[in-house]
Amino acid sequence: MQAHLSATDLSCRRGERLLFSGLQLALDSGDALHVTGPNGVGKTSLIRILAGLTRPFVGAVERVGRVAMLDERLALDTDHTLRTALQFWERLDGVPASPGTHAKLGLLPLLDIPVRYLSTGQRKRAALARMAAQGANIWLLDEPLNGLDTDAQETVAAMIAAHREAGGVCVIASHQPTGLNLSQLALEPPK
Repeated sequence: MQAHLSATDLSCRRGERLLFSGLQLALDSGDALHVTGPNGVGKTSLIRILAGLTRPFVGAVERVGRVAMLDERLALDTDHTLRTALQFWERLDGVPASPGTHAKLGLLPLLDIPVRYLSTGQRKRAALARMAAQGANIWLLDEPLNGLDTDAQETVAAMIAAHREAGGVCVIASHQPTGLNLSQLALEPPK
């Protein structure tokens, strides 16, 4: 798996407020970056810019490889069972289910439960399984550990490590430590 993600002179503005400016990053196969900073500094905005969902105020992003993003919008239909909700994405992504990933994330006993009855952590684990199944080279994770218990956090850390070992790139925006040895980028409000 070959992957590359870079940003050159990136700036983000929301309304009249400049969140960050002059940001540079370059990640290649196997690299990962942990983006930290106070609330409202632009971590989520950076993830959305890197994914191509939001345009930067200034600067450019270059991506080589498919991108998968996980944020607070978990995109699972709450009116369906977890199995049906995941199958929808499998058909759309053209990727078959991964029973191994479902088992690793503790989803097998939950597959016949409507998504609306799942806890925050269970929904997050399901969204992680869906993201992992996409086969994307670049993972963009916004607060991936929120709502997860210790065991699930360790599983996610292992998934990220395996993704990197396979040549993937990962950017994690989080207040929480990841338990992984990652490069750090601390966003600061402009002065």
